[in-house]
Amino acid sequence: MKRKVLVFALLGLLTVGTVVGCGKASEDDTQVVKEENEAVEVQETEVQEVEVLTVKVAHTQTYIPYDYVNEQGESDGYEVQVMKAIDELLPQYEFEFVPTTDDDLLIGVETGKYQAGTKGAWFTEERASKFLFPENYIGASSIGIVYRTENADEITDFESFAKFSGKLVPIAPQNAQYAVVQKYNEKNPDNQVILEASDAFEIADAFLWVLEGRYDAYFSIKASYDNLVVAEEGSLHQYADQLTYSVYQAIPTYPLFTLGQEELAKAYDEAFVTLLEDGTIDALQLEYFGENLFQYIEQE
Repeated sequence: MKRKVLVFALLGLLTVGTVVGCGKASEDDTQVVKEENEAVEVQETEVQEVEVLTVKVAHTQTYIPYDYVNEQGESDGYEVQVMKAIDELLPQYEFEFVPTTDDDLLIGVETGKYQAGTKGAWFTEERASKFLFPENYIGASSIGIVYRTENADEITDFESFAKFSGKLVPIAPQNAQYAVVQKYNEKNPDNQVILEASDAFEIADAFLWVLEGRYDAYFSIKASYDNLVVAEEGSLHQYADQLTYSVYQAIPTYPLFTLGQEELAKAYDEAFVTLLEDGTIDALQLEYFGENLFQYIEQE
């Protein structure tokens, strides 16, 4: 158990008896001096220990490589490892990591069952009304277009895709990606991507719609593409040579804190800056993503 030790001191008091005078000391005086010289009075102040605050940090279980449970049954992933490193810098807190479902995480952090949660969460105004966001994002989520490999000579990025056809799999308006495409279209009035609102659908279906030619690209989080298509155990791995991904940009991801946890969020921010400056963040991104995703975040 991590404890913050406030006071620990040893005070050694040595009392030395001195016989003053030119004459021979009496036997009584000599005995007193001997006893005083041999006596080392050590006073140990009470060790004052303040029990640190336990912070329950919820995380999703299968969102590789951000937040998941590894083969050893341990909490793992880029965001989890950053939070573990932050825990090491905060002696006043003890982080307890709790793998859970996406819904339980959101409800749990909102209600205070968990004080923090990581799930590759993007900032939205709706979430900002329910959760406390820190100043520093913890990571980034790479988003881009997935298209047929047979069109890779003509489609290499968002701009070339727009020129090719712009036929994008529809996006739910509440999805943050919808706003990203809107912003692109506003900046490129002469080279638009066809943005249509959609109802909910299975992500795997979107990849298949592209393969079938229903649409020419799907605006996807890279983690979904990697887990479903690239990974050998992915359900769509059989189509790995038929689909190609090109990054468009990266969206910052944040840990979510319960409203009212300002001190905890402030401590997180201060620790994160330390990890950023000492190279820990770069090292973890290289380990879990193979590159620094911060380079793709659009600067305001």
